[in-house]
Parts: sequence; C-alpha cells; structure tokens
Amino acid sequence: MIVRILAAVALLFATVPAQADTLVDNVNGVTIDEQGRVRTFAALVFGEDGRIKSVHARKDKLPKTQYRVDGKGRTMIPGLIDAHLHVMGLGFASLTLDLSDTRNLAEAQARIAAYAAANPDRAWIVGGGWNQEIWGLRDAAGRGRFPTAAELDVAAGGRPVWLERVDGHAGWASSAALAAGGVTAASRDPAGGRIDRMAGGKPAGVLVDNAMALVERVVPAPRASDRDLAFDAAQRLLIARGITAVADMGTTMEDWQAFRRAGDVGGLQLRIMSYAAGVEAMSLIGGSGMGPWLYDDRLRLAGVKLYLDGALGSRGAWLKEPYADDPGNRGLAQMDEIRLRNLMSRAAMDGFQIAVHAIGDRANAAALDAIEELALTYKGDRRWRIEHAQVVAPADLARFGKLGVIASMQPIHQVSDRTMAEARLDPARLTGAYAWRSIAAGGAKLAFGSDAPVELPDPFAGLAAALTREDAAGQPFGGWQPQERVSREAALAAYTSDAAYAGFAESRFGRLAPGLRADFVLIDVDPLLAAPAALRQAQVSETWIGGRKVFSAAREPQAQTGR
Repeated sequence: MIVRILAAVALLFATVPAQADTLVDNVNGVTIDEQGRVRTFAALVFGEDGRIKSVHARKDKLPKTQYRVDGKGRTMIPGLIDAHLHVMGLGFASLTLDLSDTRNLAEAQARIAAYAAANPDRAWIVGGGWNQEIWGLRDAAGRGRFPTAAELDVAAGGRPVWLERVDGHAGWASSAALAAGGVTAASRDPAGGRIDRMAGGKPAGVLVDNAMALVERVVPAPRASDRDLAFDAAQRLLIARGITAVADMGTTMEDWQAFRRAGDVGGLQLRIMSYAAGVEAMSLIGGSGMGPWLYDDRLRLAGVKLYLDGALGSRGAWLKEPYADDPGNRGLAQMDEIRLRNLMSRAAMDGFQIAVHAIGDRANAAALDAIEELALTYKGDRRWRIEHAQVVAPADLARFGKLGVIASMQPIHQVSDRTMAEARLDPARLTGAYAWRSIAAGGAKLAFGSDAPVELPDPFAGLAAALTREDAAGQPFGGWQPQERVSREAALAAYTSDAAYAGFAESRFGRLAPGLRADFVLIDVDPLLAAPAALRQAQVSETWIGGRKVFSAAREPQAQTGR
C-alpha cells in the first residue's frame, strides 16, 4: 500500500514542473551592468515571483521552462525609468484644459472658450500648459510679456479660471480668480514670489512661484475619485511609452493616498519612487526614514523635494547676475540659505534622501554649498540629488562629482529651452547650461527624466536629444553646445540603471540581470545603433513589469503564452 502511494506521488511530481518559469527568447537584448558597461543577450528566464533567474547569450543552451514567449527578433531593453516627473500632474493634464500645443494667444483663447462652453456647470476652469515664449507675446516696447487677466476674461466669459504655466512656476488667473484670492493692487509680493503688475500696481493676471498660492488656496480641490482617474490616466500613458518606474517629485499626502488606493486594489502597476512635497508632507507620509517598499516593490517614500528657485521661462530661476533680457532681475529664491540648511538637516536627520530643485546658477551654487556643509555631519550613502541643474557656473560643474551629488536632468528641456535660454542668458553663462557631459566628466551620476507634464514623458525623444542636442527637425545642425552631448551608453544608463541608483533601487530594478525584477520593454529599434531620427520614432511593442505584460501595442492577450 505504502509503495503504491509513493509511486503515485513520484508520478505526480514527474508530470508537474517544479517551477512555472517563463523563457523569453529570440530577442536582441541590451542592458547596462553595474559598472556602466553594455551587456547583450538573446534570452532571459524569470520565475513566478517576477524576478529574473538567468540571462543567456545566443550560443547558450536554453533551459526548459513551462512557458515561452517569442520575442520575434525585437530589441529588449530594461524598463525605462523617468527620474523626474509629476505623476498626478501628468494625469490631471490629460483630464483638464490643456494648452500645451497652442501656438499663439488667439488659439489659446479659442481653446479656452470652447472648453468653457463644453463645461458650463464647472465652477472653476482649471488646466495649464501655456507658454508665452511660444506665443511670442510682446509689450509696446517689444519686450516679452505674460498674458493678462483681461485676455483670459474675453475667452472665459467672466468665470474664475486658473491655468498653470507649462513649467508649473507661474499661474494665469482671470479677474474673477484674482478677486476670489483677494489679489489686489494692495497685495504684497510674498517671499519667493512675484505678482505681475500693470502700471499703477494693479495685478496683471500672472502670479509667479510662491505668489501662486494666493489663488491656489481658493481653487476647489480635486475629489478622491478625480485623483484616482488622474492616476489611472497617467499610469496608462507612461506604461505605453515603455516607462516602468518613475521618481515622483513633490508627492502630497493626497497623491500618496491615491497611490495607496491603487495598490490596495491591485491596480498599481508602475513603480513609484516618491519624494514628498516638503518636510511636512514627508513627516505625514513616512514618519521617519525611507519607507519600506510596498506592493511588491511598486511604491516607496524615498525622500523629500525642496524648491530653491523657480524656472527660466518665468524668470524665476535664481541667477548670480541679472537676466540678459530683464536687467535688475536675478530671479527668485524660494527660501533663504539658512532655511534650506535647516530643512535639509531635518530630512537627513530622519534618514530621508534629499532632492533640491535648482535651475539658476545661484541656486545650484547654494545647493552645492549646503550639501558640502551638511555632508560633514550626515555621513554614509546619502545620494544627494539636485533636480534640473540647468544653469551651473562653470566653476561649480566639477563639484557635483566631488560631493557625490546626482544630477537629475531632463535632456528634452535643452531642446525646448534653447532659444529662450539664449535670450535669458549671456554666452558666458550658456557654457554651463544643460552641461550633461561636463557634470558626468567630474564623476557625478546622471539620472534622466522628462519633468512631465512640463514635457511629454517620451524617453526616446530624451535619448535622441542627449545624443545630439538637436531638436526633431535636426536643428541646430551639429547640436547646440555640442561638447555636452553624451554617449549612447551613458544616455541609456541615465534612463535605466543610474536612474534606479538615484532612487536607491538598483538592487531591485533598472537592469536585466539575475535577482532583479523582470521589467522590460520590447521595441523596434536598437538604442545603441539607431539613427537619432529613428530613435525618436521608436515604437513600444510590449511593456512588462514584474514578469507580467501590462501593455501591448497589438492588443494581444495580457497574459503570456501558456497562462
């Protein structure tokens, strides 16, 4: 009897595979290893837990697995990581009034009027994406100007309207919105902010940086259901572009709750490295220290983001010398250097990673000074981050590597900002603008992103820009400040392995290697070989996260063959 039972058990184990592994073969595999070197492969195997078990060269004898996926000769790369964006901002941009593709004021006014007519029951009209530089707005003296409340009133019919500039560092308000916020000629500019004014001091309609809060505080807050819709929209958009992980810069408690709601119901597919919107949000969300990874490595509070200055487009970037096109204006410091150190110290004391928004050369110098001072007290692997690092004094470029500071930069900003930067800055300062190669040459790691919704979250356009410093039309020929181009390997690393390192996630994802998550993308071009124009047009066939197909351009079944 016992023999028969043992025989039956033996037969059972002989017919059922010990492990339900999946082989993905027939691929042109490309990844970056821990030393920053390119590794190629032809197949990989991952287990039921979504972790890679083995990676194989073309000559290897492939293991037998229960499931097989034919890569059809496509290129496989690690899931792309956007090292700096705003998840909920991206989602809301897709659900509210979007002016990002308007080419002039008249077109924007027509879009606003149409939106107002289609949404008569909304108490407020909200949205963003406008850019006065693209519109070419000029005052009577020929100088660049912002749009006005009066120009918004014409389109919106007197309704309260609040529209953020494309960079999120200025807001355009209608007269009704200004009145609701109590913004009058008697209102003072808050510290780190500016009210654009007409002759006589009357508010013209645009509020810059910290002044935005005067109206934002009276704009109706989105409901939880609105946030859930926005997150879903953002997640779908990102995954379709081959992005499997992001650093969310400026997570509020409400944002965090939306991420948690998605995770609780199994709807969180994207991996989010979260940086709280200030120290208060950091404490509310995380308490003390970097939080644990939640939902199978899909969500973690990594640190805090602090704003030191504004943006070039709204002349809020903090510069050492006045703007070339606005004498007397050096931009806006959103906090003084003592407060910056105090907030950084508070976060470092509690074990959080620190990311400082710095765009102007004065802001970057101040951030580097603070890091150099605090590093004497807060030892260990801190991975200090500076977000954007757009304009850096040449003498400060090498300090990033010397201090171990990660430069979290957005290649597509250089393409979009080129003519505006040339207007704002003199030639001497442009030598330190968007200086990717110089910063990396000093030993600093680069982490690339998009700053979406400021820019489209398109990593392939970012890769092409990093390689060429040319726009989609190939201008300027040979690249703008071409000495700052980076290699293909460095660009791919900045969107994968180094972007993971920037968020303390390199032991979990960012490369295709045994033990890491099976996050990968199948695309139709090889990023190490394709011409820049072809790279910009790269098509994502499939996106996989944790060994599960989460996007298919061909609308194939969402489970791999055999499941």
